[in-house]
Amino acid sequence: MTQSGGILGPWKQIWKGNTPTKAKCFTWKKLTTTYSYTVYQELNGKFRDAVISLIDQEREGEQIDRALLKNVLDIFVEIGMGSMDKYENDFEDAMLKDTAAYYSCKASNWILEDSYPDYMLKAEKCLKREKDRVSHYLHSSSVTKLLEKVLHELLAVYATQPLEKLHSGCHALLRDDKAVEDLSRMYRLFSKIPRGLDPVANIFKQHVTAEGTALVKQAEDAASNKKVFVRKVIELHDKYLAYVNNCFQNSTLFHKVLKEAFELFCNKGVTGSSSTELLATFCDDILKKGGSEKFSDDAIEEMLEKVSSCFIDPLLFFSSRASAFSSYYWSRRKLIIDLTCRWKKLTRRLLFGNSANDEHERSVLTKLKQQYGGQFTSKMERMVTDLTLARENQASFEEYLSNNPIANPGIDLTVTVLTTGFWPSYKSFDLNLPAEMVRCVEVFKEFYQTKTKHRKLTWLYSLGTCNINGNFEQKTIELVVTTYQIPLPPVDEKKKVIEDVDKDRRYAIDASIVRIMKSHKVLAHQQLVVECVQQLGRIFKPDVKAIKKRIEDLISREYLERDKDYPNFYKYLA
Repeated sequence: MTQSGGILGPWKQIWKGNTPTKAKCFTWKKLTTTYSYTVYQELNGKFRDAVISLIDQEREGEQIDRALLKNVLDIFVEIGMGSMDKYENDFEDAMLKDTAAYYSCKASNWILEDSYPDYMLKAEKCLKREKDRVSHYLHSSSVTKLLEKVLHELLAVYATQPLEKLHSGCHALLRDDKAVEDLSRMYRLFSKIPRGLDPVANIFKQHVTAEGTALVKQAEDAASNKKVFVRKVIELHDKYLAYVNNCFQNSTLFHKVLKEAFELFCNKGVTGSSSTELLATFCDDILKKGGSEKFSDDAIEEMLEKVSSCFIDPLLFFSSRASAFSSYYWSRRKLIIDLTCRWKKLTRRLLFGNSANDEHERSVLTKLKQQYGGQFTSKMERMVTDLTLARENQASFEEYLSNNPIANPGIDLTVTVLTTGFWPSYKSFDLNLPAEMVRCVEVFKEFYQTKTKHRKLTWLYSLGTCNINGNFEQKTIELVVTTYQIPLPPVDEKKKVIEDVDKDRRYAIDASIVRIMKSHKVLAHQQLVVECVQQLGRIFKPDVKAIKKRIEDLISREYLERDKDYPNFYKYLA
């Protein structure tokens, strides 16, 4: 059988023009049963071009006979006799090229003419229509390839251009509280292309960082209340966290860049204070009794959760300031041996009466422990537990006084006994107490010896307070003074916190080095440094120079020694 034979004569009579009809398609299918290969080879190109032309007409809004197109395209599938090669090579490849050219032209025009939301809306409608097209007449194997072409031309090729439109791009949508639907559509579309969300995430990070930095500058220019700044930061976090959860489908990528953005501007100083200091002050105010603002228990829990999300996570996880935060936070809540002497109308208070609710204190610790581990919070947890035991001890003291009238010192006395190892260290100064207060101290010592004879009490008068009723002619005034009554020289709290943090970190590095060397016995310098950084990375980021200094110190204290033959190796001395 050759092309010069009479086989193609009847077919050429059937095929007149480029537009197929139902009758022509039926006749072609009948002929291909007998003369399939020859007829297919002669006419498949004309049918391919005709079908692609009709598809483009439909894309422009014209009505076409979809059933007719399905019959024609079925021939491309059937001629393969179980293989999709004919459909893919003789039709699909050309159709995909035409699709790319069609949407490339559309995209270049729409970008110039439309706003970003309108462009996204058109892109989404195009994807829906192309998917619908496959379900009606294209083979199902075409759906992924077809949609990839459309996505590439409409989004991947112009990934940043529509996003960065001045008045309608991603920045504008993020500023507009009503743009939730547009932001959601943007996420849906860009999530369909490889790494398509990266430019969106970068713009989101830039936008949040810029707004946060503006808050910092505003606070600096106005020298405003520092608590107002913290509140505004929390409100900013609430706004963009809602975008992440609702518009960006709780995406891990967007959670990450949100934290990174907050880390960038939270590290900036505000009116001479660091964010850790501002955070500590804010937490102290909402947790202590008699704070400037009153919150319900539920409101406090909600506020602590927000503080954890927008401050603690970025400050601790990203900038590794866990030690600094813990010191500042607890420096506001130092609850150590507190001698409080009062007269009869004194209202007893424990530990300065600062903490409004122990449960809220524990809630903060729980959040820190869950994210950063028990090693980080162990001391603080012991402080809270120690405080509970101290209150029980005070109750026992009051019972002791009630059962021993002779021992009653005549002054309301509250003593908080705490375990030294769990608390910050304070210097103890000698003080010549008035006779009445000496009596108080002696009575408490006698009581304490009935409970234990193996512990020594160290009195820290600098942390004590006295409530004194001053009887004046017109009225009685209650005076709240320190035990010393003339204030002590001010302490540079920031400097002390930094010193305490450095000391704690030195101990942590020492412990890590010893653990590693105890395990390996012999180890190269570089490997020791790497393992030390890895071990301590969850708590803080140790400086390599600091690790080297601690190694030298441990050598001088004979925990380690250098190998005589290989100076870069260390040996552990059991």
